[in-house]
Amino acid sequence: MKYKAKYSQLVMPDDANNVGTLFGGHMISWMDLAAAKVAYRFLKGTGASGALTRAIDQVEFKEAVYPGEWVNFEGHISTAGTTSFQVIIDAYAEGSQNKKRLACTAIITMVAVKKEDDGTYSKCPHGRTL
Repeated sequence: MKYKAKYSQLVMPDDANNVGTLFGGHMISWMDLAAAKVAYRFLKGTGASGALTRAIDQVEFKEAVYPGEWVNFEGHISTAGTTSFQVIIDAYAEGSQNKKRLACTAIITMVAVKKEDDGTYSKCPHGRTL
């Protein structure tokens, strides 16, 4: 796993839903940020301007997460095509009174893009292999 990254987020009271657990939309948004960090490392030095999220697949919420807990994201590139690549993200919840536990998983497909002279972005080959 050459291209990987970690990211952490503290769950605040405003992140909770009406039953007192982390709102799923926040979890997905944070997973997308973690994938963006992996993408940044994967594309460094390739000439790509960045990456865009193409798809978020196979999201599975496994355990509830509560305000005051940390969510620690671990991501790595699993496959790479010509312009796109997939990032596996595992989100682990961690509280002061309990053990680290797998809270959510997802596969996020990213596409490498390059900024054109006219300011628009287009897909571009990243040239990376695993």
